[in-house]
Amino acid sequence: MKLVILVCQLVLIVKVEAQVPAACVGHSSFKAPESSDMTVICGTQYMEMDILICPIYHSRYNETLMVLNGQVNIPHCYGVADMTADPPVLKFKFPINDSSGGVCDNKIQIINGLGTGYFKDFSNIQKVNVSGVVSSVDPSIGTITYRSQVLYMFSCEYPMQYLINNTQLGVSGVSLAIKDNNGSFISTLTMDLFNDGQYTQPLVVPQTGLNLKTKIFVMVKATNLTTRFNVLLDRCFATTTPAPQLSLEFYDLFVGCTQDPQTKVIMNGDTQRALFEFEAFRFVTHNDQKVSTFYLHCITRLCDVNTCQSLKPKCDNTQRRRRDAEDVSSNVTVTSEVIRVSYADSGES
Repeated sequence: MKLVILVCQLVLIVKVEAQVPAACVGHSSFKAPESSDMTVICGTQYMEMDILICPIYHSRYNETLMVLNGQVNIPHCYGVADMTADPPVLKFKFPINDSSGGVCDNKIQIINGLGTGYFKDFSNIQKVNVSGVVSSVDPSIGTITYRSQVLYMFSCEYPMQYLINNTQLGVSGVSLAIKDNNGSFISTLTMDLFNDGQYTQPLVVPQTGLNLKTKIFVMVKATNLTTRFNVLLDRCFATTTPAPQLSLEFYDLFVGCTQDPQTKVIMNGDTQRALFEFEAFRFVTHNDQKVSTFYLHCITRLCDVNTCQSLKPKCDNTQRRRRDAEDVSSNVTVTSEVIRVSYADSGES
């Protein structure tokens, strides 16, 4: 048994004391480690770190002795050396869309703050911070070492509201993935219309239009999203054009505690689906037209499952003020297909 242990130790020592790679010999990056050796890319699907590898060799370590958050027994938590890059780097890549922080035990922290920009009307906006550390594993045997620890700390902060390009939305259920340069959590957000309360039968809008007061059931859903977050609708409204910021007319179905009498919010902020229903109506400006045409928009964000309840409007207190039409921006909305409504009445009271 002692012989086996000794062999294992010798293998480790040989592995650690391997010669400096040719790519690092004479290279300007072959120096003592610095915090600036690491570049962090906060993508929407993955976080990536590129760490100069020559300073790691300079400190008498190598890629097999650098690990995420001390998870030495998990292969996915080690980086991959790229000696063809100039300068050579050690690359780490892991998904951020994980409620547990991932198998490499990255820390996920929810940060509360005041709403700004498009969410300036709201008193509580949440961000999520993903952080961790890449550190060296000292293979020295005994009670002392002559190696300095190499430590690289990283973090990325993401807003939990969606930033979506509305101009790409043209039909019900169209899928949009958030772009990397938006710095938002990756997910696919869809708005689907149904004609039944079980949300199983997609609504088919005829060219001649729906009857007035036809019930329309709406689902706004996030997919490819960690179970740590739910979908929260702050406002849903209708306009006569697909781009709400260009529309001179709008009608709120609900915003905060203010709600159209024929609109019923069924589920909001409780799961990754938000559900509500409303009755088909016509815009007065379309009285001289056989068919009234409009589009439904919902301003949507994410909320942490533990705090969603606190973010919902408290309707016994001061209500959130309505936004003026010019405040509505297409890049924070999800939009439905065109909805057409005819003169005809469904016959319901």
